[in-house]
Amino acid sequence: MKKSYQVKVEGFEGPLDLLLHLINRYEIDIYNIPVSQITDQYMNYIHTMQELELDLASEYLVMAATLLAMKSQMLLPNQNMEDEFEDGELEDDPREDLMRRLIEYRKYKQAAEELKEKELDANRIYTRPPLNMEGWEEEVTEVRPGEASVYDMIQAMGNLLKRAKTEKPQEAKVRRDEIPIQMRMEEILGKIDVQAGGTPFHQLFEKRTRPHIVVTFIALLELMKSNDIVCVQQQHFDELIVYKTEDAPWS
Repeated sequence: MKKSYQVKVEGFEGPLDLLLHLINRYEIDIYNIPVSQITDQYMNYIHTMQELELDLASEYLVMAATLLAMKSQMLLPNQNMEDEFEDGELEDDPREDLMRRLIEYRKYKQAAEELKEKELDANRIYTRPPLNMEGWEEEVTEVRPGEASVYDMIQAMGNLLKRAKTEKPQEAKVRRDEIPIQMRMEEILGKIDVQAGGTPFHQLFEKRTRPHIVVTFIALLELMKSNDIVCVQQQHFDELIVYKTEDAPWS
């Protein structure tokens, strides 16, 4: 019986959040969205998540179908365009609804971030009884400058999976290569500990078999969740560098 690893990444806040991330990453004008480009990039993320067997919510697939339909609509010639132009009426841009939703989502997201900052400021100003600070560091989830997001990790994983397909050797036998996640977490910590200046993300994937890639990715997520490691990307498209939390550049 085939055993599969499944994990739900809580960093995803929905398809609009992913689209907004792509718009910011590729510096796309939200008022003039290139549907073909944004659809291709969105589908790359969806395919990568499916290959990693992540728990993919149905709303992501609905958005994928919407983008593909929009892309097809804009590629097909409009037979009634001349008649509409003569009548002074042009068909509505199919991107308008998506643009409005993204702008509205961005507005609420920015408002939520501002409220979070106000809450943090309020916690610094008002006094309260002494707290037990043991384990406090493990609860800190604020993203520091240069820290890579889950989206950046999935982008790097997509590149690794493509490279693994092209480099995959021809074998006559199918081998079962199962590694406990806890064991892989310990191996990753051991490798990072002996390498000064951080470890390049791709070096943690010594074997390019799919089970090894998936288990390593899940182990990295678990280590990030427990605040044992951080992934740093100084600029867009740079190599991800993995550090132990206490050795991070901002420590």
